[in-house]
Amino acid sequence: MFLFPATSIPSEGLLTTMAGIQSQLDRGAVPNHVSNVCPKGTKFHVLEVGWLECDEAFVVRGGNASLKSTEHKSFVNKRRELPMYCILIEHPHEGLILWETGCGKDYPEVWGPVLSDVFARVRYEPRHELKAAVEATGNKLEDIKKIIIGHLHLDHAGGLDMFLDRKDVEIWVHDRELRSAFWSVATGADVGVYLEHYLKLGLSVLFRAAAFRWCADRFRNWKTFIDQTMDFCQGITLHHLPGHTDGT
Repeated sequence: MFLFPATSIPSEGLLTTMAGIQSQLDRGAVPNHVSNVCPKGTKFHVLEVGWLECDEAFVVRGGNASLKSTEHKSFVNKRRELPMYCILIEHPHEGLILWETGCGKDYPEVWGPVLSDVFARVRYEPRHELKAAVEATGNKLEDIKKIIIGHLHLDHAGGLDMFLDRKDVEIWVHDRELRSAFWSVATGADVGVYLEHYLKLGLSVLFRAAAFRWCADRFRNWKTFIDQTMDFCQGITLHHLPGHTDGT
């Protein structure tokens, strides 16, 4: 799932903007893709939350597949550094909206040595912690009202563990992605890329009466949509673009 925020329009540019929208419609654009405009005062912050490193084969077809522990071997292909980032949106009507959460502070311990060898976190400073990155924009983590997750792999959603005790935060994800994550954690079929650490969907919790009440209360925050697109709020449209995962 991808998030497309539209820029705000000053009143003096409204006629020009409407003409531009009509021009796009005349060329076959889908109406709500070009007309959902952010209200004046909307701000958009890109948060850097660390860097991963992996073999080039994980991002370029036809490459090798080295590990961090074998990077100096003669067969190793080129390695790539991958930025992890989140988007913080200050919305005049909706409050603070966070797009994705990064991998979480305790990445190496949570992911374990095997997965950390495949996708090594090579740059992570105090400023990369989600709380610090949010505060660098002049905002606070506790003021975030809604979270949008493009997909629930642990490098995109691991930071949800910062919000597990927050009953006031809505967590939005496409219905197919939530189902895939639940299924993967429950069956272990896609072990590694989805983790119970931040999803908390273990059967041992679900089928104890007291724990079930705890779990149901904890996860009433989840919100899903099933359409190809959804106007999330004024100026933000969510798009279902499966490929990397079924619910991306």
